[in-house]
Amino acid sequence: MSRVRTWLGSKAREEDGTATIPFIMFLPFFLLLLMSTLESGMLMVRHVMLERGLDMTVRDLRLGIWNNPTHEEVKRAVCNRAGVIPDCMNVLLVELRPVSTTTWEPLSAGPVCVDRAEPIKPVTTFDSGVGDEMMLIRACAKFDPIFPTSGLGFQLPKDNTGAYALVSTTAFVNEPEIGG
Repeated sequence: MSRVRTWLGSKAREEDGTATIPFIMFLPFFLLLLMSTLESGMLMVRHVMLERGLDMTVRDLRLGIWNNPTHEEVKRAVCNRAGVIPDCMNVLLVELRPVSTTTWEPLSAGPVCVDRAEPIKPVTTFDSGVGDEMMLIRACAKFDPIFPTSGLGFQLPKDNTGAYALVSTTAFVNEPEIGG
């Protein structure tokens, strides 16, 4: 017993490996910071590109380049211009409607997004309006976090499928119709 006690005592006084303890203590914090940084970066890239795609599409709508565009046409245009949104046509939903200048009724409080748990897509308002009419457009895309169980990926508000929503909203006025 005394031989074991002596051996343990000598090992306890050794200073080999003392740098390992702080490394092991701080490694989880640095990994969490790294994962949150990657998650935040990807979230920002996707959101900026969604905004860009929507803004470029709205320019075409505002100038009247399309005659009565459909939901699919607008969605395809946003997806083509956004670029980095994976499976864009299946994760994006677009709302478009005119705004009454007498009541100034806004869009509904919560964005209508794709429900990935349901095979049937939710119905959204899609009315391209007429010339000289104020319009509101909102695009909502769903994404899975890169690291869903740690850092920012854990803190993001998610739906029942584990996806978070990125929403982009803008307003514009249709150009007046020629001769009208």
